[in-house]
Amino acid sequence: MKAIEVKVYDNDLEKAMRILKKKIQNDGLFKRLKLKKSYEKPSEYRRRKQREALRRQRIAAAKSRYR
Repeated sequence: MKAIEVKVYDNDLEKAMRILKKKIQNDGLFKRLKLKKSYEKPSEYRRRKQREALRRQRIAAAKSRYR
């Protein structure tokens, strides 16, 4: 697990909190915590993983189309 670190300049805590929230969101921590909050049936897990894989494929195809 990698450490997420944010430096606070000029006591600007609001800006540091926004940056921290953005880093955590990009890391996927919020998503993992939400998934761990409740039990996920194995069939739902497989369906979700399949949807995520299809989404990644669509994004990759769209990126390669414009290169």
